[in-house]
Amino acid sequence: MTEDEDDKMAKRWQKDANGILIFTGLFSAALAALATVSVQDLRPNPQDTSAFYLANIYQLLADTNISRASILATPAQPPPFSPPRSAVLVNSLWFLSLVISLTCALLATMLQQWARRY
Repeated sequence: MTEDEDDKMAKRWQKDANGILIFTGLFSAALAALATVSVQDLRPNPQDTSAFYLANIYQLLADTNISRASILATPAQPPPFSPPRSAVLVNSLWFLSLVISLTCALLATMLQQWARRY
């Protein structure tokens, strides 16, 4: 009698773990896709750097009073990049969610292995 109940309980745990594994797999795939897109906000935009240098070149070519020595003496550097706080926060939450999801998948796998031995 109790052995039958134990078998039923172990099978229920395995079914629950299967559902958790399917959900976490799909959820992790969606999170990875979203994190891939949003991580771009943490890097400087190469178009901004190009626009900065093109503006400097235009300014040097437009001003005929500047000598060649002063052009070579003062190299222009783009302003330092700092990602927006919102981008850092959003990406932190995406990666935290991904870690939690993968941890749940690991725990569900361990539960399945334990239920098989039980």
